[in-house]
Order: sequence, then C-alpha cells, then structure tokens
Amino acid sequence: MPRFLNSLLLGAALVAPIALTTNILSAEDRRYHDAAHNDDHAWNAHEDRAYRIWVKDNHRKYTNFAKLKAEDQQAYWDWRHEHNDALLKIDIR
Repeated sequence: MPRFLNSLLLGAALVAPIALTTNILSAEDRRYHDAAHNDDHAWNAHEDRAYRIWVKDNHRKYTNFAKLKAEDQQAYWDWRHEHNDALLKIDIR
C-alpha cells in the first residue's frame, strides 16, 4: 500500500505543472476580432497594459475587457489603432 501511495503522489506531482500551465496559457490566449478594422487582436500583457491606459485616459472604472459592451470594446479598438506600444511607452521585450 505505501508503494501505491508513493507512486500516486509522484504521478500527481509530475502531471500537476502541466495541467496548471495549460490553464494559464488558455487564460492568456484570448483573441478578439475588430470588425471596424477587420483584424484580430491577441490579448496579452501589452494589450492589458494599453487597455488600462485607455481606461484611465477615458475616466472609466476598470472592467474586465471581455465584460464590456460591444460598442465600448469597439471604442477601445478604435483608440488602440491610433496608439501603438511605442507611443504608449509600453516596454516591449
């Protein structure tokens, strides 16, 4: 019985990082379609930082982007096309 428990714990320890990494990657791997500009945007750390700047500049309360109304999302994408990472001074590494 102790050998079985050791094997079970070892197996769980080996599989857990893979399972957790998959969840983390899928949470960061969101894509949004910008209908007005007919392009797609990947939601990543740079996009999140730009969105937070937009929220502050427009005197809005922070709301998760996915929960915004479609017209507010489109307003962000319109703004984003005029403000690249260099203009916003977002560190690109």
